[in-house]
Amino acid sequence: MSSLYMFLGEFGIKEGLLILLVLLLLFGGKKIPELMKGFGSGIKEFKNAAKDDQQPANSRAEEKR
Repeated sequence: MSSLYMFLGEFGIKEGLLILLVLLLLFGGKKIPELMKGFGSGIKEFKNAAKDDQQPANSRAEEKR
């Protein structure tokens, strides 16, 4: 954890705004909402898959009892 902190240093508002500015320059204003929508749906699918994966494991554990 400390090596990650040393790599990133102190991440503040200035750094966050700089990253947003770079993203805006690279992708443009119209493309960023599409990218974020895709990113959000990917996270949602991952959470659903993780939840579905956990559920059968729990039911299998109950069957063994």
